Amino acid sequence: MVGVGLIGTGFMGKCHAIAWNAVGTVFPDVAKPRLVHLGEINDELAKRKAGEFGFAKGSGDWRAVVNDPEVDIVSLTTPNQFHPEMAIAILEAGKHLWCEKPMAPGFAEARAMAAAAKKSGKVAALGYNYIQNPAIRHIGALLDEKIIGDVNLLRIEMDEDFMADPEALFFWKHEAASGYGALDDFAVHPLSLVSVLFGRVARVMCDMTKPYADRKLASGGRRAVETYDIASVLMRLENGVASTLLVNRSAWGRKGRIAIQIFGSKGSILYDQERMNEFQLYLTSDRPTEQGYRTILVAPHHKPYDAFVPAPGHGLGFNDLKMIECRELLTRLAGKPARIIDFDEGLEIERTVHAMARSFEEKRWVDVR
Repeated sequence: MVGVGLIGTGFMGKCHAIAWNAVGTVFPDVAKPRLVHLGEINDELAKRKAGEFGFAKGSGDWRAVVNDPEVDIVSLTTPNQFHPEMAIAILEAGKHLWCEKPMAPGFAEARAMAAAAKKSGKVAALGYNYIQNPAIRHIGALLDEKIIGDVNLLRIEMDEDFMADPEALFFWKHEAASGYGALDDFAVHPLSLVSVLFGRVARVMCDMTKPYADRKLASGGRRAVETYDIASVLMRLENGVASTLLVNRSAWGRKGRIAIQIFGSKGSILYDQERMNEFQLYLTSDRPTEQGYRTILVAPHHKPYDAFVPAPGHGLGFNDLKMIECRELLTRLAGKPARIIDFDEGLEIERTVHAMARSFEEKRWVDVR
């Protein structure tokens, strides 16, 4: 039985805990894990969250989780700037690692994490749960079948409005220490979808924007915003497909949108993460009198939807995708092929993001490699 440690209990920490608690029930093909040790910033919070999340013990020092001999794998869900030190320590302690994205604010740090993973020989996976969506899996299968012919254009966007309010207070995601902003906090998710559906990005041209120059401080006064909430990128994929990527953390009305438009020689496919249990398909092979976008609802024959719900159209949610990711991770731990983005593949996403940032700074097209 796999012993689990968890460091961090915010939004994604709770998401990981839900997945670890439920994965063996939803997917009986993997052994139920044992929730061993939870780490937080102090003992009181750690013990309270351990009780809430179902962990046997909690500690106010993350190193206690890393050094616990009963822990085989650690979920790392802390803010981005803490990933490098913690991830490397986890791997050097001989533990497997499930780390939330992005890997790190700096590319050198991400590369050091990937090197530590390779040296350790342990499984090191990144939290890209959107690739697990049965709808996305089926879109990938349709592209492999060339049902819409040869793809000639990809448009992909990600928008949320959690930074849209100009009166919202300054917080850590506005600090340069957290990264570039929407580009690495956000764009890595659509780039993970590009990776599994199309492969690597070859060249980029990027522009970034700060909609609000400064933010109020809780203590009074204002502080300059150091990150960019909006990024627009032209991309050329290694397979030659022309692409655009647009990301915005200040988009009023958008809550969790990843919009994909894929255009081919024989049709097109549309998808929106805010309607994550459906996608639209247009085929030129239909009779002209009935040509138009059809809505495909996710159903039990779109695996692994059937593990959750036996009826079509009832729908999965964000936490369910994390549960599927958890099952894939446990499958990889068992030495079997699995659909995860490991640190080597994740490093390519990070490389792409940093090439975009360099393009913005140098105001030119930049080769990713």
